[in-house]
Amino acid sequence: MRAMTPRKWAVALAMLLGALVTLVLPAAPASAHATLEQTAPVAGTVLDQLPGEVTLTFSEPVRVVTDKIRVIAPDGSRVDTGKPVARDTELVVPLKPGGPKGTYLVSYRVISADSHPVSGGYSFSYGEVSATPSDDGSPVVQTDPVVKNAMSVARFAGFAGLVLLIGPALVLFALWPRRLPTRSPGRLALLGAGLLAVSTVLELYLQIPYTAGNSLFEVSGDAAREVLGTPFGAAHLIRLAVIAAVALLLRPVIAGRAGKIDQTLLVILGVVGLATWPISGHPSASPVPTLTVVADVAHLAAMSVWLGGLVMLFGFLLRQANTRELTAIVPVWSGWALFAITVLVLAGTAQALVEIGTLDALTGTTYGRLVIAKVALLAIIIGVAAYSRSLTNRRFVPAPVEGDEEPAGEPEVGDGDRRLLRRAVFAEVAVAIVVLAVTSVLVQTSPARSAQAGNTPSGPFTGTVTTNLVKLQVDVSPATVGQNTVHLYALKPDGSGPLKVVEWKATAALPEKGIEPLTVPVLAITEDHAFGQVSLVTAGTWEFKFVVRVDDLNQSTVTVQVPVK
Repeated sequence: MRAMTPRKWAVALAMLLGALVTLVLPAAPASAHATLEQTAPVAGTVLDQLPGEVTLTFSEPVRVVTDKIRVIAPDGSRVDTGKPVARDTELVVPLKPGGPKGTYLVSYRVISADSHPVSGGYSFSYGEVSATPSDDGSPVVQTDPVVKNAMSVARFAGFAGLVLLIGPALVLFALWPRRLPTRSPGRLALLGAGLLAVSTVLELYLQIPYTAGNSLFEVSGDAAREVLGTPFGAAHLIRLAVIAAVALLLRPVIAGRAGKIDQTLLVILGVVGLATWPISGHPSASPVPTLTVVADVAHLAAMSVWLGGLVMLFGFLLRQANTRELTAIVPVWSGWALFAITVLVLAGTAQALVEIGTLDALTGTTYGRLVIAKVALLAIIIGVAAYSRSLTNRRFVPAPVEGDEEPAGEPEVGDGDRRLLRRAVFAEVAVAIVVLAVTSVLVQTSPARSAQAGNTPSGPFTGTVTTNLVKLQVDVSPATVGQNTVHLYALKPDGSGPLKVVEWKATAALPEKGIEPLTVPVLAITEDHAFGQVSLVTAGTWEFKFVVRVDDLNQSTVTVQVPVK
């Protein structure tokens, strides 16, 4: 076949359009990058007694970062015991008894399941509201940009090493002409292994300040041991071991003496090594980790075979191979490239469905916009690749033989044909380098679903406040400007059962905008449940006060801060 038929062009175009369309279809939300979902005490509440612990509930399991979880009292002292405990999605911070009255600051920095740090903070009050205390050692800081950028550079070096290792090794084993020396391409493959090893060590080092929120050279032995004990650390140590084993097995491949055993071992080691990327990143934390991990392995493998093969084609084969060799090699490589592109599109689509899922997430987040840029670049590469394949079929594939005609023999491949193909291959490689750079940044960016969840309005508000008389659950819906419904549920302080309330009172105010307390009419539906309605005229953090009288002598006043969008 000398050129792609219109039908095959249509199939290629349909694949590209399908990849673009599936990016915007609904999908299950991803949980990568933990987000804070609930706190106890509730943010902004005023308590009658200081709790024995603070509990933070996240969207996915988290790990503790040593000395980066603090609770600061109104007088600036630390009231946490310094021994927080992570229990799956819950982070429990024990408090010292006897703290002063006033506003307390809770700050945290934890590691989510995808190995990325998450930090934040909030405040609550005991007895009375006071100025929010400050904490010079607070973990609520942005990650050092030098560390973050260095991590992206290390990722890029790792991807480049992967390409230079896998592509040349595969071409040397399966397509390299026997008459040509293997020294230069062999060195390229070993260079890829070395670059990959340096990148892995660099990532391990950078993860230490990245986790702790420190500067580039602010590391410690304890922090290093902490990182090495995580799945991220284990995956990178495994990767280093795989690289060492692959470097040894490359020598018979370079020398042209590789057998079936060497081939099998290299394939097994390759799969294991490739798997260390997804299990230490976003794919392992998705709601369908098996799908995303397998898709990421396939994505990395296809990328490495395709781009590594292009490097070998441009750097060696199109310059050194003769016409007979090129007519045997180039069509085979063209088929491999088409298959690799197909895998890239399918695997990338599967990952995008999980990590993006909606049009808003695609266009409204940094992650989504980076994916759009990557897809646009991929479209350019596919266009150039289609031209290369067409040129290959016209110039490097023998004409078909019909009937009893004599074989047409080798096609005539001139220097002009080689130059055209080399230019096309060079264009593919150049754009692919940009794709690798975008991918390196993408790996360090919060997935679209997670980022969008962090920007989504809180919606209906639910909070629970405990005093020495009552445990009060407050529901405000929809917690937006306009008419809102308030439901109050009273429980015994230990939560063992409903509590009889003889009188309910409620007010709502917005001090930050000068809105004085508004009376909220409250109607008792049952002994422990009351209902009311109030019109909130503007957005802001509204201060609701509830008076709960349980008998003629005892009552509690509860203050709850409700964010209204």
